Amino acid sequence: MIRLTADFWVRAYLARLRLADIPAFVTARGDPTAGAVVVKLNTLDGQAQAFQRSFDLTSGERVWVVLAQGDEAEVDASVARQRGFDPDLWVIEVEDRAGRHLLDEPGLS
Repeated sequence: MIRLTADFWVRAYLARLRLADIPAFVTARGDPTAGAVVVKLNTLDGQAQAFQRSFDLTSGERVWVVLAQGDEAEVDASVARQRGFDPDLWVIEVEDRAGRHLLDEPGLS
């Protein structure tokens, strides 16, 4: 299986969000080839969720799991801790009142 670089995946994800009229921003750039990605969903009501990619051990598939959720400041603190552990981490912030992030669509795992 061919693995995409982190930079390529991020650019493709941002393009997909743009096509759906969902604002998103890269708030931290990681390693362009192999950096992990965290997606923060800001629902613009003081709440947020952060997602990270993981492996489903039963299926062997890559899936997005919730890293943190709740008060936006707490989610930001969790993302900052992750960035402290991994300076190669990419962070994308998605802003959508309806809670859309498109991570559950085919091709984004």
